[in-house]
Amino acid sequence: MLVPMCHSTDSRPPAPPVQGEVASHEQIELTAADGNRLLAYRAEPAEPNGRNMVILPDVRGLHPFYRDLTQRFAEAGFRTIAIDYFGRTAGLSARDDDFDFMPHVQQVTLEGARADARAAAEALGGPVFTTGFCMGGALSWWLAAGGNGLSGGIGFYGALRFIEAPESGPGAPLLLLRAGADKASSPEEFAAYEAALDRVGTEHETHIYEGAPHSFFDRSYGEWAEACQDSWRRILSFTERHAQPQ
Repeated sequence: MLVPMCHSTDSRPPAPPVQGEVASHEQIELTAADGNRLLAYRAEPAEPNGRNMVILPDVRGLHPFYRDLTQRFAEAGFRTIAIDYFGRTAGLSARDDDFDFMPHVQQVTLEGARADARAAAEALGGPVFTTGFCMGGALSWWLAAGGNGLSGGIGFYGALRFIEAPESGPGAPLLLLRAGADKASSPEEFAAYEAALDRVGTEHETHIYEGAPHSFFDRSYGEWAEACQDSWRRILSFTERHAQPQ
């Protein structure tokens, strides 16, 4: 199975348009309801905006990109936790560039991801949103479309092969941030997925950044800086509008 690399090993997330202070940030451990112990990274804003975010990484798990991203969300006022997917199969070892993630990606289950995300959401309290990238983007949509106590789900260039289309709803609102030149999911796959959302009544909004590659949300991509800032603005607007417990 071909899995696109969401970010280069030295990539880092772009800063939000409004930058406050980060009160604290640290690596933590969480325990899911099934007993799984998982790595996570938490960041607390100096001035909370009343919203909370669970970050669902790409196939590399809790890579340094996502530890940095928790701080960027805290700068924007969100109490934030990024989780790792691989506690059940790889324990609590580091997810650095030497980590061989693919054997573990193949063992991730939807129910395991749900349990791990729920552990993070419960640690934060509501209203809680999810946001994710590639595999994590699709998982973010899947979780929110199923309700799961979330206020909404945001996904960047989600790889739809990792999830199932909703069969009931309406669930929580979704924000789909798509890369126009992405190969992780085809336009036809997205059309079928959005049709399924429509059938079950799940509110969703889509924005396509024409010509943008998979992984455009990266501050090293100078030509996509405006797309990154527009993504931030859409996230801030979406979460402000839907910051109600489900």
